[in-house]
Amino acid sequence: MKPINVISKFSQFNEKWSPRVIAKLNNQHVLLSKLEGPFIWHSHKDEDELFYVVKGSLSIEFRDCVETLGEGDMIVVPKGVDHRPVAQKECWVLLFEPIVTKHTGEVEHEKTVTKYHEI
Repeated sequence: MKPINVISKFSQFNEKWSPRVIAKLNNQHVLLSKLEGPFIWHSHKDEDELFYVVKGSLSIEFRDCVETLGEGDMIVVPKGVDHRPVAQKECWVLLFEPIVTKHTGEVEHEKTVTKYHEI
């Protein structure tokens, strides 16, 4: 039970699209990730995913619309919904998702991370 300074955790890594675990609660990962450029289209069959923008801006493309988030904004992507995050410039996000969530759902891609590092 120690405080975690989220902003300082971002200084511990530079890789894009490679989430880092900063905490766990109720079978959920609390993740930090730096994003830049487009990710890949994917969905999570059985898990919702929460994106919270700490720094920068992030667009989440859905098959029928695009939602743009600024600093302090969050969105929950419901399970089973195809989505593609896109960050025009480096964006820092905090994510909540069940521990069993696969990074890119059932899609295998060069950006797929199979094991998250803890920081």
